Amino acid sequence: MAKIVECVPNISEARNQDVVEAVVNEVRGTPGVTLLDYSSDMNHNRTVITFFGSPEGAAEAAVRLAKKAAELIDLRKHEGEHPRMGAVDVIPFIPIKEMTEEETVALSKQVAERVWNEAKIPVFLYEKSASAPHRQNLAAVRKGQFEGMAEKVQQPEWEPDFGGRTIHPSAGVVAVGCRPFLVAFNINLSTSDVSIASKIAKILRRSSGGFDCVKAMGVLLEDRNVAQVSINMTDFHKTPLYRVVELTKAEAARWGVHVIGTEIVGLTPMQALADSAEYYLQIENFDFSRQVLENHML
Repeated sequence: MAKIVECVPNISEARNQDVVEAVVNEVRGTPGVTLLDYSSDMNHNRTVITFFGSPEGAAEAAVRLAKKAAELIDLRKHEGEHPRMGAVDVIPFIPIKEMTEEETVALSKQVAERVWNEAKIPVFLYEKSASAPHRQNLAAVRKGQFEGMAEKVQQPEWEPDFGGRTIHPSAGVVAVGCRPFLVAFNINLSTSDVSIASKIAKILRRSSGGFDCVKAMGVLLEDRNVAQVSINMTDFHKTPLYRVVELTKAEAARWGVHVIGTEIVGLTPMQALADSAEYYLQIENFDFSRQVLENHML
């Protein structure tokens, strides 16, 4: 059977749709891949692009995308709520079908080398592809962001895996690696006080004693004047979405605010949503594989 890998690059642009379309067109024009989705967040000034295909096609599309992003996106002029260190900030690969984790790691390393050679963007390997334990966590790699990265890469422990102790003058650096499915999940609050969102994020995230496989931060959605808890769920099997929502509701009540809505950025596995449906509907003896019509159709 054919091997299939998914790629979900994030670029540091959302407000200039001509630039976004030019970058996305690199995926559209690459044989062997299918563009699944792209979603721009104006407050984050960031676009998440999702495509899948053969390993060769996915690799080619990722490199083309990185080259176009480096050509068109200048981080010296970039502003947005989301932390970023590169014009294309991260290029994750996820094994989908007939692809082992080891094969996906090898593919990510090939792409990383090509991104440096062809786009001249230095690369950190992260997650399953990381060359050292302290490089696994994307937040640790990105710390300092674009503005502090030129100084950071001079430190012995933070030399990029490809590209030496330098950064691209306008495109910064990029993280490339193999990772599991990630659900980008945001929770919006009935307040503009971003400090409340930040306090809730601290309670949720694993790095400060919260849930396993949860990364979170507080941001302000300026166009709506709404504080948001912006979350990456790195393994929804270990920590489901509904558990994060319920704790957020409980913590928000401490400050007299409530949840006004949630957002999913990009694509998410059906199981992640079914888990929450089962919880909130209190379905007894629910069998996802047997009782969901689409599973039989697919």
